Amino acid sequence: MPAIYPFTAVVGQERMRRALVLNAVDPRIGGVLIRGERGTAKSTAARALAALLPNVRVVSDCRFSCDPDKPNTWCTECRERAKHGEVLQSITRTTPFVNLPVSATEDRVVGTLDIEKAIQKGVRSFEPGVLAAANRGLLYIDEVNLLDDHVVDVLLDAAAMGVNIVEREGISFTHPARFILVGTMNPEEGDLRPQLLDRFALSVEIRGIRDARERVQIMERNIAFEEDAGRFFEEWKEKETDLSQQIENARRLVDEVTYTRQNLLSIAALTASLNVDGHRSDLVILKTSRAQAAFEGRRKINDRDIALAAELALPHRLKSGPFQHEEMGMEELQERIEQLQGGSSAGAMEDSLSESEEEKEDPSGSKKA
Repeated sequence: MPAIYPFTAVVGQERMRRALVLNAVDPRIGGVLIRGERGTAKSTAARALAALLPNVRVVSDCRFSCDPDKPNTWCTECRERAKHGEVLQSITRTTPFVNLPVSATEDRVVGTLDIEKAIQKGVRSFEPGVLAAANRGLLYIDEVNLLDDHVVDVLLDAAAMGVNIVEREGISFTHPARFILVGTMNPEEGDLRPQLLDRFALSVEIRGIRDARERVQIMERNIAFEEDAGRFFEEWKEKETDLSQQIENARRLVDEVTYTRQNLLSIAALTASLNVDGHRSDLVILKTSRAQAAFEGRRKINDRDIALAAELALPHRLKSGPFQHEEMGMEELQERIEQLQGGSSAGAMEDSLSESEEEKEDPSGSKKA
């Protein structure tokens, strides 16, 4: 197996690294699209993240790496084994990294059911696809803009639902498909359709670093890695271990992170003021804010978390405005949030919240997603 360049050794590209880490903390965010020119460490960072991720516990002999602690997400085979009284054992595996080729077909992605065997022998036979291999891991799509639109749509559906359902001639098979989705592309080779672009939760546009000192760092580190990958990794091992542990801790904490009504108003006012279509961006910002708070070891989100999340969730969703010509920085987003909080629009929106939402609040005024 070829040596993997350490994630923490990647120079610059802070937004890209943050987007990847937050998806590692909570894959339910919905993936990240990295757009940028050639040679900007897009694929290097994706592979490095997979190598960095903590090991996962899976059901023994399960082709779909089902989580033994979440029986409600088990595949059809594991459910049937448990139904027949079998006690499912578990083992620990490394986090898988699956690279989807541009030529992949829908059957290669979702898997296939053998209808002939089902009819002749009455046996359900399912051949797993890419989604099965990627469950509990990282699915990487290089040049996603060159992939067939229908295949991209299927992938994004699975990423959003966390499950893959294959149905043929009245026969169905279900298995979990919870993975970190990372797509990369060079806009010079063509863009994704707006409908597909919006389906990626986060988007980052990266460019080559212009600072001469950082460019020197890139050369020095890459040469050192090529000359002795083992020694180079040892130099970064402590930082890699620390980040891996931080991600693991955040994964355990993220479901406990709460938010207040004012946080919701801040998100809604921000997206409304920027004329963002639909409501997917609001949900993405909330999930990403919770992941950001969990990554920093906190149980409540704040305005800074919202601004950091919006910085990743909004650029590819705006047809016009400040993002069209230049990216809006986190500080500017946070300032806009503070301005909106002091405006009358927030108050009007608060009055429109339903009573059912009020009932979900706990006594402290915070609630979980």
